[in-house]
Amino acid sequence: MNITLFTSNKSRHNYLIDLLSKIAHKLFVVQETENLLSGMSSNYYSKSLLMKKYFEKVNKAQSVFFGNPSVKNFNSNIDILSIAPGNLSNYSISSLKRFLQSDVYIVFGSSYIKGDLVNFLVKNKTINIHMGVSPYYRGTACNFWALYDDNPHLVGATIHLLSKGLDSGPMLYHAMSNIKNDPFLYTMSTVKSAFHYISERIKDNSIFKINPIFQNKKLEIRYSKKIEFTENILLNYFNKKINLNCKKINKTLLKDPFFLEQ
Repeated sequence: MNITLFTSNKSRHNYLIDLLSKIAHKLFVVQETENLLSGMSSNYYSKSLLMKKYFEKVNKAQSVFFGNPSVKNFNSNIDILSIAPGNLSNYSISSLKRFLQSDVYIVFGSSYIKGDLVNFLVKNKTINIHMGVSPYYRGTACNFWALYDDNPHLVGATIHLLSKGLDSGPMLYHAMSNIKNDPFLYTMSTVKSAFHYISERIKDNSIFKINPIFQNKKLEIRYSKKIEFTENILLNYFNKKINLNCKKINKTLLKDPFFLEQ
C-alpha cells in the first residue's frame, strides 16, 4: 500500500511520518518546513513573554510524546518533498505527479489546500486529521479553546474526509485521551491517540469500511481564528484554574471514539 501525507515538520509531524512508514510499501510526504519554535518568533503569533511561555509548554509536552524533531526511521521507502509553508496550493497537479499515485491520502498540519489539488484530494477520499472535536470546535487551536471554554470533554481529534470547507468533511471517528495530568500533556496526548489509531485502522483496512456521517453544524460551539489567539486571552487562560475532569466525556456526543490510555 502506498500512502501520501501532506504535513509539516515539527516533531509530532515527523513522528507520524515514522509511524506511517512502518505500514506503507512507499510513503510519499509533502512537507511544509516551518519554524520549529512557532510562537517564539515574530513571523508566527505576536512575540511576547506570555506567548513564549505558552509555546514553551506546548513544545515541552510535544517532546514528552514525540521526542526530537526529526524523522527517526528515514529509510528507502520514504520520499519527501520539502516546500515553503503556505505554498502548497501553488503546486500544480503535474508538478506533484510522483506524490499523487497512492492508495491512501492523509492531511495533517498542512496549510489550507485550494484549487486543483483539493479537488483531486476530495475526489480520492483523502483523510484529514483535525485537532479538535468537530462539529463542536472548528478552526485553529481548537483544543486550546475547548479548555478555555471549560469543555475538557471536547478535547480530542476528528478524523474525517477532506472537504473544500475547513474541518467540515464527513466524520469517520474521534480520537480522545484519558491522560489528564496536565492541560498541555492532555491536549498533546490526543494527537498521539489520533496517530496510532489511524495507523492501526489503515493497516487492517478497517478505515475503508467506516460509514462516514455528515457534521451537524448546528452543534458548533466555536469557529476559532488565529487572530483571536491574543495576549489577553492567554492571560485569562493562565489565570484560570482548569479542571480537566469538570465535565465527564459523553460518548453519545462522539463518533466511534478511541481513547488513548495512561
